[in-house]
Amino acid sequence: MTQSDVHAVAPEMALSFFRGILPFNSLDDATLNYLARHCRVDFYPKGTRLFTADKTEITHLYLIQRGGVKAFIEDDHGEVTLKDFRGEGAYIGALGIIRGTLASLNIETVEDTFCFLLPREIFLKLVQEEPSFAHYYLKSFSEKIVKTAYKELRHHKVSKRNADDLYLFSVKVGELVKTLLKVPSTSSIQQAAAIMAKYQVGSLLVHDPSDEDNVLGIITDHDFRGKVVAAGLDYHLPVAEIMSGPVESVLSQSLCFDVLLKMMTTGIHHLAVERGGRIIGVVTSHDIMLLQGHSPYYLFKEIKGQQQIRGLYVLAQKIPEVIRGLITEGAKAGNITQMIAILNDHILERMLILLEKQMGPPPLSYCWLLMGSEGRREQTFKTDQDNAILYADPKNDEERVAAEIYFKEFADKAINHLVNCGYPLCPGEIMATNPKWCQPLSAWKDCFTTWINAPDPAELLHATIFFDFRSGYGDSSLARELRNHLNKEAQKKDIFLFHLARQCVSIRIPLSFFKNFMVERDGEHKNQLDIKRQGLTPFVNFARVLALKHGISETNTLARFKALLDGEYINPELWSSANEAYELQMQQRLIHQLRQIEEGTLPDNHVDPEHLSDLERRMLKDAFAVIERLYSVLDKMYPVA
Repeated sequence: MTQSDVHAVAPEMALSFFRGILPFNSLDDATLNYLARHCRVDFYPKGTRLFTADKTEITHLYLIQRGGVKAFIEDDHGEVTLKDFRGEGAYIGALGIIRGTLASLNIETVEDTFCFLLPREIFLKLVQEEPSFAHYYLKSFSEKIVKTAYKELRHHKVSKRNADDLYLFSVKVGELVKTLLKVPSTSSIQQAAAIMAKYQVGSLLVHDPSDEDNVLGIITDHDFRGKVVAAGLDYHLPVAEIMSGPVESVLSQSLCFDVLLKMMTTGIHHLAVERGGRIIGVVTSHDIMLLQGHSPYYLFKEIKGQQQIRGLYVLAQKIPEVIRGLITEGAKAGNITQMIAILNDHILERMLILLEKQMGPPPLSYCWLLMGSEGRREQTFKTDQDNAILYADPKNDEERVAAEIYFKEFADKAINHLVNCGYPLCPGEIMATNPKWCQPLSAWKDCFTTWINAPDPAELLHATIFFDFRSGYGDSSLARELRNHLNKEAQKKDIFLFHLARQCVSIRIPLSFFKNFMVERDGEHKNQLDIKRQGLTPFVNFARVLALKHGISETNTLARFKALLDGEYINPELWSSANEAYELQMQQRLIHQLRQIEEGTLPDNHVDPEHLSDLERRMLKDAFAVIERLYSVLDKMYPVA
């Protein structure tokens, strides 16, 4: 910034400002007068970029007198991750000045903003000479920056790290790839084993003998143990006999978190890394685990290897701590809820596998259904059980009786184990132990047909939780058939979609005429708002209505919005606004619940607006305002006669 960009300010105005904010109000009058004479003020219209990460040299400490800014990072694909909002009285640039570095974040005004500018040299002198001043900023850094993993903010760079650092959101998988080792498919098993021993690697890519770039498959040390040694296979056979193919791959620009999710979802521990259409190497689960001292993958492996159901009880209790690490690292809400869903799913899957071993195989194929937030993969720290059992239609009375007896006992035991894992019972009894929700496929189809053909508003309110079902474990083809039936029936019944839409818009937007928050007036949650029911549920309901209208099988809210965008059922601007508003609220909900857990209280969804900063309140109001736009779409689509 040049001298012409800033403007002198009356010392009296500056003095008044300094005396009203920390830590300047602890300075003596002589120092404050000196600062008032040497500071400047400037005005920045909404949308002005103040700092650009890794480019801007910080010459002044910026103190926001009026307005607000957002701090964010941007990856190579232009995807923005919001890190912070700062309002009146907040500062910008202190850490960079103290560290002597370029800006570590992009800073942009979110409204017309006035800032006092204090020269870098004067600020540094204050830090060096005023103990209380230095203490304030150092404490602020430890609370606001260390806890949000400052090292992750400059995520394009990989610096020296130790075993406790979290780098899932900063390191791209291409940075983990070292030497590319391949063998032709005609190589013998013995030759391949010798190469793996020589280079001390756990896998080799297998290529076409006539085209080295044509990767056909992969062999791992697991293949040698299971397919060669255990089976007594001839070592002189070609590796084509034991390779797995085709090879699953990820792009070199993928963040390690996304690769970790893929490994945990598919159970594949070796993935080829692709750049520019060519395979450049292999990344393993071990490579990613080395990035972290407490990786979610460690817990994932413990769950998969557990041989006793009781052993899962303790492992399930570790999930909040793993998630806390992701939040403090700066993960987006969508990433966090994905990880919660994956870990919860693996607890469920392992428990049901072990339970089947205890009870013996079921008489019919079945699918354990997950409903509500579990079905949408949107669980937070507060989630109870919403589940059901869907099993294949019995061919005769003998099969019917056998299925009813087996699945009743199976459900009773499974639900009890889930409670011991820390998943509370559903107050509405939407669980597999309820005979109404443990039924064959034909009965489930009849349920959905009844709800769709005779959409009684009261019954529909109760039934919406079922429309977000997905397969949690078992024969997923049963869930797909039921989903196809639901989509087919829903698209034929406009009156059903009308009632669903009217139910959606009946939830009052939590803002008054004057844009103040609508909070509880009395009771346990006086002066609080329910961010789930009042803020997030309208987005969930809107996405559900349009997904059913257009036959979209996705259940996750953000995935439904993306599918609606891809199908051109909503415009890009509405998608962007809804996406951002939903993620902002989910992030606030997660942080609120995490704080409650750390304080030793039960997590809930009731947020007190008074405990939010001015800018947080403003952004939450903006998010709530998006609900009006969603409602207007539904009003046009399904007007009241």
